[in-house]
Amino acid sequence: MSKKTTKKAKVLNLLSKGKNVTWKTLRARFDLNSPTAMIHTLRKEGYAIYRNVTADGVAFRLGTPTKAMIAAGIVSVLGADQAYQS
Repeated sequence: MSKKTTKKAKVLNLLSKGKNVTWKTLRARFDLNSPTAMIHTLRKEGYAIYRNVTADGVAFRLGTPTKAMIAAGIVSVLGADQAYQS
């Protein structure tokens, strides 16, 4: 018995290739009513997905979180007294 890959996993696999993926591509390829909602779900799971405005429209790409993003996460979870001070 084989497991089917979920839409979320397929979107993440496509984003992990490192190229911009347009909103239209996500909607057409994965039959998503709202690609933005899928991106929001992945962001809530901790993936650093960036939104870019290109000539082809809105595009998303998977990236590496910045130091500021990590610091903001630490502050929101542990509080300002646990934040890294440079």
